[in-house]
Amino acid sequence: MSGHILILVENLSVPFDRRVWQESRALVEAGYRVTVICPTGSKQDREPEATIDGVRILRYPLRAATGGPLGYLREYSLALWHTLRLAWKVRREGPIDVVQACNPPDLLFLIALVLRVGGTRFVFDHHDLVPELFLSRFGGTGPLYRVSKVLERLTFACADAVISTNESYRQVAIERGHMAPELVTVVRSAPDLAKFVPREPDPELKRGKRYLGAYLGVMGPQDGVDYALRAIAQLRDKLGRTDIHFIFMGSGDAFDDLVALSEELNLQELVEFTGRVPDDFLQTCLSTADICLSPDPCNPLNDVSTMNKVVEYMAMSRPLVSFELTEARVSAGAAAVYVADNDELGFAEAIVELLDDPARRDRMGSLGRARVERELSWDTSRNNLVEFYARVFRARNAAR
Repeated sequence: MSGHILILVENLSVPFDRRVWQESRALVEAGYRVTVICPTGSKQDREPEATIDGVRILRYPLRAATGGPLGYLREYSLALWHTLRLAWKVRREGPIDVVQACNPPDLLFLIALVLRVGGTRFVFDHHDLVPELFLSRFGGTGPLYRVSKVLERLTFACADAVISTNESYRQVAIERGHMAPELVTVVRSAPDLAKFVPREPDPELKRGKRYLGAYLGVMGPQDGVDYALRAIAQLRDKLGRTDIHFIFMGSGDAFDDLVALSEELNLQELVEFTGRVPDDFLQTCLSTADICLSPDPCNPLNDVSTMNKVVEYMAMSRPLVSFELTEARVSAGAAAVYVADNDELGFAEAIVELLDDPARRDRMGSLGRARVERELSWDTSRNNLVEFYARVFRARNAAR
């Protein structure tokens, strides 16, 4: 083995966290020994320890935050304690060459500092802009927001190298984090094209309607599913369109509230929530869909974040509707129709625009698939990751 990499992740279980799982498997395939420390899932990934595809996974119990900032304080304190406990267990078993901490929260650098005493290098895998996440969820610029900015600065200051999910995040690392450009590498979250395979469409999914719209992804407070639901109500009430059925695949903190909102808007005849679905259903649904939805509203976090669902829709040759976001346009280009200013009626009008132009839908879908194959698939990201770690280990060995 070329070395031992310990990956720390707090906000999702593994292998459910697709990005961390792809990274872990790619590093094992490249010859590294990989250990992951993460929380258990609510319905999956329940075993405290497992080895899957050569990746050793240690999990700890954790209840997701409720009740605002104080709930997050409780969650993160427990997560930090359990992560430190398990990291020290791994350390006692043998050396750790690199610890890769995936945020949020921007607290895991503390574990890296403890391990650094033995010569462990620290790689920061920058999943989210936590100060912008705080603003998007809670608003204001109070003391907790200022704390989030300090923790971000400390994380960058402690990092030996940084993995960024897109070019916008890379610029944050360089400009706000004062990282040397050569120490920051973009490794995009990207679909594995072997898993995003077109299937025979299933007309039954349209529930008797002419068209099918689809949403795939997390359903948290900042993911904009509420915007999509209100846009569908506008589609019916102001544009008079009831010939499209919508399937929302996925789950998250806001799932129950979103189901309640759809009932409040009387959308039961137009909208279906499936929860998390297996790959077979996902592929069939996206193969059947005429359009896909990316309703993340424009805010300080979303504007510069790459949405997994955007690239996944493109991988399945589906056209999509998105609000005008910097990184959405970087990813999707001509594969999307963009709506300004979180305009729900505009979002509904863009849906109609695509429904009434099948040739344009086909053209957009083809452009999106070609872009993924050329630049945005996991094959490209995996190569960037492996090359990044080769540099990290060269630097580590040179410093000995």
